[in-house]
Amino acid sequence: MKMIENQRFDEERALYGSHGITVKNSSFDGPADGESALKESSDIAVDHVFCNLRYPFWHDHRLEIRDCEMTELCRAALWYSDHITITNTKMHGIKALRECSDVRIENCDIISPEFGWSVKNIDMRHTTAESEYFMMRSENLHFEDVNFKGKYSFQYTENSVFDNCVFDTKDAFWHSKNVTVKNSVIKGEYLAWYSQGLTLINCKITGTQPFCYCEGLKLIDCEMEDTDLCFEKSDVNAVITTPVISIKNPKSGVIHVPALGELIMDDENAAGKVMIGNDADDAVSEKSVCA
Repeated sequence: MKMIENQRFDEERALYGSHGITVKNSSFDGPADGESALKESSDIAVDHVFCNLRYPFWHDHRLEIRDCEMTELCRAALWYSDHITITNTKMHGIKALRECSDVRIENCDIISPEFGWSVKNIDMRHTTAESEYFMMRSENLHFEDVNFKGKYSFQYTENSVFDNCVFDTKDAFWHSKNVTVKNSVIKGEYLAWYSQGLTLINCKITGTQPFCYCEGLKLIDCEMEDTDLCFEKSDVNAVITTPVISIKNPKSGVIHVPALGELIMDDENAAGKVMIGNDADDAVSEKSVCA
């Protein structure tokens, strides 16, 4: 590969249409304030590069980014690109990843509103992220050891697995389909409304009014803390290992819980069963119960 080293580029489309190059110890920055530095390129490696200009990696194929910094001024850094590896990199510009596919992100720091929209096949590991509308309408996600903070995450995501993650978020997994979350902590309000085929295994869940209007919801050996008005109008099968403040009008299915503050069954169409304690005969059908 051709090596470009110790250079500064600030003009428009500085390396447009490049193929088979490595850019090292360089910067995209300067008074000309140009855009689209590596647009329409392929087989590119970018190593220890400072990115302070807009739209550097659009319509690129086979791109490796390592030990780089994308600043707040590096807007919309990666769009319409595929086969991307990003390691040890700061991604701090808005809309940093969109309409991309086959992406691996590892040991990165993401601060980027509207990150990861309409992305397919993304593997993210050992990464921290702050965002709003994080990963919206994306599919085939595999996250491991990801620490996320923000709002409205994983809406409309499909066919994804999350393992050993911490999500401090609001309105997560709304309208998601076929998603599995394992060994993770999820903090936030109104979790996973309108989801389909969501499964949580050995997770800790905190926050008000989770899991409403869900279809095919499964919780396996999960903890629920400070959770009230859970499972309203949901089709749910759950084994919960901690007491729950209140459950309201589950549409169908069976919920196992060791203790329950209140069961609210004031909807004649609510047919879900709640099993309290260790005895399977403790099914509850009354309108309200305190345990």
